[in-house]
Amino acid sequence: MGIKRTAIFDLYLHGGKAPRWLVSRMKKLGEAIFSILLHEYDRKEVLARLSDPLWFQSLAYVLGYDWDSSGVTTVLTGVLKSIFTPETGLMIAGGKGNKATQAPQEILKISEIFGFGEKKTRNLINTSRLVAKVDNALIQDNHQLYHHAMIIDEDGNWAVIQQGMNVELKTARRYHWCSSNVKSFVIDPHTGIIGNIRFPFVLNMASKDSVEGQKVSLDLVNDGPSVIKRDLSYLIRKARGMMDLTSFFNNSVYEQSIYCDEKMRVIRLKILRSKINWKALNKAYEISPKSYEDLILIRGIGPGTVRALALIAELIYHADISWRDPLRYTFAVGGKDGVPYPVNTKRMERVAKFLQEAIEEAHIGKNEKLDLLKRLSRISSRI
Repeated sequence: MGIKRTAIFDLYLHGGKAPRWLVSRMKKLGEAIFSILLHEYDRKEVLARLSDPLWFQSLAYVLGYDWDSSGVTTVLTGVLKSIFTPETGLMIAGGKGNKATQAPQEILKISEIFGFGEKKTRNLINTSRLVAKVDNALIQDNHQLYHHAMIIDEDGNWAVIQQGMNVELKTARRYHWCSSNVKSFVIDPHTGIIGNIRFPFVLNMASKDSVEGQKVSLDLVNDGPSVIKRDLSYLIRKARGMMDLTSFFNNSVYEQSIYCDEKMRVIRLKILRSKINWKALNKAYEISPKSYEDLILIRGIGPGTVRALALIAELIYHADISWRDPLRYTFAVGGKDGVPYPVNTKRMERVAKFLQEAIEEAHIGKNEKLDLLKRLSRISSRI
């Protein structure tokens, strides 16, 4: 009987800062590797690689950073931000914490450097806001975003790497996007999501299985806040004696079964603390958004409001919405004991070959080159 080869990459929250000697070394080695990659491939290929969770994780390990630390994201992105200059045709906006909120201003500067027009600049800024809103409000997986970095090339192509944290569990989740992969921002838009805990219930309004719920949510908003309040009141009256639905919106983590229609269909829900923003809903009603993307771009339409609309859509109008954690479908290469699925060895081999060729061609010292190749070989041995 053969041995099943599997792998899992966990991201744990690690405090502190990366030492200067390590960061400087990562920059030196990273510059050598990317000089070859940009010479051998076009910038769109580099963006595609960075938007691959496995490739990104492997690069961090090759450059000498901890395999399972949340700092993989923040430190490596910071290193790349110093490597990618106007001369490379790639630049990065945003970063960790306060730097994430500075992304729009930095996108403006990058647009000036690359000579983008007003329309392309506006689209990039809207994209930055939209991907952050999707991962923070549409995918409610109990991880709060604290890192947002947008990599932009001189043609306006982009990749986004975001990370959220769960302070209580001390875990992190990383979300990868690439412009060449996005057909819709609100229907399965990610190139990958990496983390270590799959929750039994995650409201995923960015799933193809939630398209019907998106449409009903949009209709509700365009019908006006009074209709939403009426429907919420109806749910509360219907649930009286079984449970108070206001607990859906006011209590902390909550799991319960309720009967919601004539067939007494049971739907299990796991709800996080939320708050409905009625001012934002009033504003949305005035704007009358034409699409779900337009709706979630409205300031104030946050997780609580998205969740309230989703529950009304599901429980009253019987619209399908997804409660499946997207992590189980987009994990980097597989999981322990084959869960969510066995490791994709061919993909792993392609990553190793791609990086090996770049390392062998890189203009760095022999000892450093050998060290990088040794670290790369350890990745495969761990798998």
